[in-house]
Amino acid sequence: MTEIPMPSHPSLWRRVTAGYAKLLEILLGACVGILIIPVTLQIISRYTPFIPSYIWTEEMARFLFVWTIMIGAMVGVREAQHFEVDVWPDLSRRSEAAVRIVARFGILALALVFVWAGIEFTRFAWNRTSELADLPLWLIHVAWPVAGFTWIAFAGEQIVDEARVLFGAAR
Repeated sequence: MTEIPMPSHPSLWRRVTAGYAKLLEILLGACVGILIIPVTLQIISRYTPFIPSYIWTEEMARFLFVWTIMIGAMVGVREAQHFEVDVWPDLSRRSEAAVRIVARFGILALALVFVWAGIEFTRFAWNRTSELADLPLWLIHVAWPVAGFTWIAFAGEQIVDEARVLFGAAR
């Protein structure tokens, strides 16, 4: 991806989204690191008598896996890697910006579905708990609207950047 020159003093919004992206990267690493624990316990308990077979490990692994996927998708949108495939021949920078804007609007459409359906999904789970660990299910279901709102913020920022290129404000 061609890097778009940014102003020497980024706006408050840019600093907030950059900080949020950094937080997401840290959370993604933490989720993957923590995910190793219950999965390892499951594997060892199946094949050795040293560790008892804990039931909560499967539920914890499932919750962490969902959040890992959703946070990874958020980071992927931020890095313009998750929903982007290079299929066009070499284009001018302006043509490339136009194609990227269309792609970002596709991400925005999907993000709106995630927000709308995710809010309904979270409402459905609001007063429910998981079977084994008795965790509130909204903690896992809220990942969908959070991902949607995050995609809107990141894709919106990218649309602004590409529009600057398309209309000649950036080179």
